[in-house]
Amino acid sequence: MSRKDMLLPILCLFAALALAQDNPQAEPVPVPATVVGPRTVAQPEAPVPAPATMSSDQIKNLIREAAEKDIENDKRERDYTYNERVEEHKLDGKGTVKSTEIRVYDVLEIYGEQVRRLVSKDDKPLSEKDANKEEEKIQKVIDKRKNESDSDREKRLKKEEKDREHDREFVKEVADAYNFTFKGTETLGGRDTYVIDADPRPGFEPTTREGKILPKFRFRLWLDRTEDQWVKLDATCIDTVSIGLFLARIHQGSRIVIETTRVNDEVWLPKHVLVHFDAKLALLKNIDIDQDVTYKDYKKFHTQTKIVGMEEVKQ
Repeated sequence: MSRKDMLLPILCLFAALALAQDNPQAEPVPVPATVVGPRTVAQPEAPVPAPATMSSDQIKNLIREAAEKDIENDKRERDYTYNERVEEHKLDGKGTVKSTEIRVYDVLEIYGEQVRRLVSKDDKPLSEKDANKEEEKIQKVIDKRKNESDSDREKRLKKEEKDREHDREFVKEVADAYNFTFKGTETLGGRDTYVIDADPRPGFEPTTREGKILPKFRFRLWLDRTEDQWVKLDATCIDTVSIGLFLARIHQGSRIVIETTRVNDEVWLPKHVLVHFDAKLALLKNIDIDQDVTYKDYKKFHTQTKIVGMEEVKQ
């Protein structure tokens, strides 16, 4: 699910895995009506029993079909503003916390572009200087979009569609790269889910550049039984992943857990992300970080809302 910049390269990799996950939808069972006097009253629908098992091929086909829904979630996320809180712990070689930093962002939608505005550090408001820098950043985006030509807008939209097509191709790779095992059912946040394990399939041959990383990860996912959405993903790096020739190496044991939530009865959006990131950058600097990201206060952005520049706001 590559929906937003989580500040760490590993999240981009893991989120791509999340994009491919969704659940099988149970078909409702027709319920016969009961005659009561002159009226006919339908009985409440009986709950659909969970299947005893699910084959790997069934899960694979469901993943391919469900990918489109998660891409749609990604598009609908742009209709929302929300709050993002990032708590980051830097660790030493023994896993002891060396330092902690907390950053809170308002995530805004400006002319179709998602922008993060830093609003506090370590639970303290920004200084006037830093706050002005953030407003200047927002103003640059506003000015850029307001002055965008028709041809530039068309190019941007074509690129976005090309990126979505690329996501779809990658999803096909995810479905082919793993052996899936049905592990039963579990209730998460009051919702019934299917639990699926995914282990790298021996002999998998990737056809995309990103597909080369898939054998380096295994994951478990929780799939909502009634909403056709992935609810939770827990992915672990099981072998060293190299990014670029000398850019970075992600070490075995790095892990990400992503949880989503249903918003406005229309879309599933991120709720909570936990990351353990162990890597070496440029083959020189070791980075060992724990990161906890929470998302809240989702508010739907109305297209009729007028976006104005900061000077207009001050007036």
